[in-house]
Amino acid sequence: MKVLRFEPADARFERSPGQDADIFAANLADQQQGGPVTVGYGRYGPNQVLKTNIVVDDVMVVLEERVSVEADGETLTAGPGEIIYMPKGNAVVLRSHAEGALTAYVTYPHWSEAE
Repeated sequence: MKVLRFEPADARFERSPGQDADIFAANLADQQQGGPVTVGYGRYGPNQVLKTNIVVDDVMVVLEERVSVEADGETLTAGPGEIIYMPKGNAVVLRSHAEGALTAYVTYPHWSEAE
């Protein structure tokens, strides 16, 4: 696998599988490039909510605005430059705020294979 660089303009966002919210994902490096992780961007419309079970270890870096993640009765809110780690096996509720949000993510292993 060669060294790659990405920016949000490279992303081709698609609606996250199995949900109807205004939440989109764009994988930029995954099993197709032969690496062990998935790397991409997430785009959240204003005031969106996604309830999901984390099926892989997931690291989210907030790039623009804010995202809140509720798990085990605790809510963490992160803004630009902050990181949220969601271990495999957690049930979470992801929420964007009035401005929507842009995130980057890394998952291990590939989330598309785990679903």
